[in-house]
Amino acid sequence: MARRSASADGPYRVSKGRPEPFGTTADERGVNFSLFSRYATTVELLLYRAADAAEPFQIIPLDPAEHRSFFLWHVFVEGLKTGTFYTWRVHGPDDTPATGRRFVPHKELVSPAAIAVTDTLWDRERARDPTDESRTSMRAVVADASFDWEGDTRLGGSLEGAVIYEVHVGALTRHPSAGVRAPGTFSGLIEKIPYLQELGITHVELLPVMAFDEQDAPPKTLAGGLRNFWGYSTHSFYSPHPRYCVTPELGTHPAEFKTLVRELHKAGIGVILDVVFNHTAEGGADGPTINFKGLANEIFYHLDATDRSRYRDYTGCGNTVNCNHPLVTWFIVRCLEYWVEEMHVDGFRFDLASVFTRGEDGQPMANPPLPWSIAFSRVLSDVPVIAEAWDASGLYHVGSFPGMRWAEWNGRYRDVIRRFVRGDPGLIGEVASCVSGSSDLYADDLRPPTSGINFITCHDGFTLYDLVSYNGKHNQANGEDNRDGCEHNLSWNCGVEGDTDDPEILALRRRQAKNFMAILMLSLGVPMLLSGDEVLRSQRGNNNTWCQDNELSWFDWNRVETEAAMLRFVKHLIGLRRRHPCLTRNSFLTGKPVPGRKLADVTWHGMRLHEPGWDDPTR
Repeated sequence: MARRSASADGPYRVSKGRPEPFGTTADERGVNFSLFSRYATTVELLLYRAADAAEPFQIIPLDPAEHRSFFLWHVFVEGLKTGTFYTWRVHGPDDTPATGRRFVPHKELVSPAAIAVTDTLWDRERARDPTDESRTSMRAVVADASFDWEGDTRLGGSLEGAVIYEVHVGALTRHPSAGVRAPGTFSGLIEKIPYLQELGITHVELLPVMAFDEQDAPPKTLAGGLRNFWGYSTHSFYSPHPRYCVTPELGTHPAEFKTLVRELHKAGIGVILDVVFNHTAEGGADGPTINFKGLANEIFYHLDATDRSRYRDYTGCGNTVNCNHPLVTWFIVRCLEYWVEEMHVDGFRFDLASVFTRGEDGQPMANPPLPWSIAFSRVLSDVPVIAEAWDASGLYHVGSFPGMRWAEWNGRYRDVIRRFVRGDPGLIGEVASCVSGSSDLYADDLRPPTSGINFITCHDGFTLYDLVSYNGKHNQANGEDNRDGCEHNLSWNCGVEGDTDDPEILALRRRQAKNFMAILMLSLGVPMLLSGDEVLRSQRGNNNTWCQDNELSWFDWNRVETEAAMLRFVKHLIGLRRRHPCLTRNSFLTGKPVPGRKLADVTWHGMRLHEPGWDDPTR
């Protein structure tokens, strides 16, 4: 039986609602809301008519006797339509040092399961102030989840034969030369699908597209007109990022992302998402309250055992998600399943995935629940999962990431091939292992060559052209006096640091870039190339452009013509790889005769026939 809301001027009647499904569900009768908070004492739902409305038009208090089932708070708002904006206020104990509970009842929170989030009024500095009561939070919008997929299905689970293209949604089309109708959006990327098809790649790996905080940057960085551009600062794991949408104020986030996926699938291109479940945008003790801190701080984050107001930071980002708490594992797996079932995503790459191996005490576990739960999920059973198999506090799992089916970014491959191409001696044996699929890392555990994602460059570090043009990083534009970014670049500038008009050096750089690309495309395993490397895109020696939403990061489409020779070379290499099964085989080379033939599957030679020179320290 519906009852009148406790809000005196509220137009909508409410009823008990249901705890499942988690988040917001709209139908012809109204909207069901469900929110997780174990220790909350009372909860309020605030409804707004617009993303920038100064005041809510209705505040709905939830009586725990009626609107709580175990740890889930729920309410059904009758007659409510899609397009309504909402936040939550959550009351509970604030005894952080002892228990880690951190309720701030005057702060408005955005639902962790919101499928469409706006940041129109968002102010990170105010959100950091526990005494500030202004309405400057993120806001969720009740979105229409229906969509015409036109018969689309996901592209299948194997990475055998895959060629991955790592790309930033905004950077690909924000340059004026892109010539798209909606630069920097999912829609803009759709207009570049013909280019991706012609290049020959099989999958795009999108840098974070889940809603993130662009204001999550040091004050000096923000004061210089920069912002968090890469997106490794997620706050709403179910929502596409509003800036990548054309009309986020209308709650079209799901439809716009689904359209991108559908059109990529029509072109035969799979979609892998780079996801960030190791930390959130809420930072440490001095960070803002967005959602998790004000709902379940004591569960969701690793906290210091002696003072639970302090956050353990294994990520270098202020906090660490407590991934192996049962409820957090449930949240992450459910979220991944949503992106597969609802959004038709084909795979995931997990940032700093070694965090997934840390137990609730922060120590590494031999059999951590989260990686196994992902592997055993029925929905995720045929979905490629790729680990960045390290974290920021010393864990390194390349070759040993726990769980079944996991592939790994092969950081050893990157380092060995970089050293080899720049001329370091004594690497012949390691190079042979790398180009033949890194069997020394994977074969003993019965893992195939596709367990290794081979790469020379990625978003994090030098571009391919900068790798052959700079000996050291040049990150002054980031506003941190060149202190940021990796020092371990294994690069060689070919004789001059940075720009030059010397034709011999320019020719050498192009030859070195081609050497890198050829080795990558002829190696067993799964190759991944960084967007723009096929046209020798440069970041002027900046190896950490996380905050550079400008021409330093953008894809300059003029280079498709000016670097046509390099582009043609890369296309031919990709085509060669995809045409020849011996380059995409998913079993390791043995040196033994192929069944039905007298020839071995591989023979090794050096400067002389049958003399590979494994022990030659000069090669």
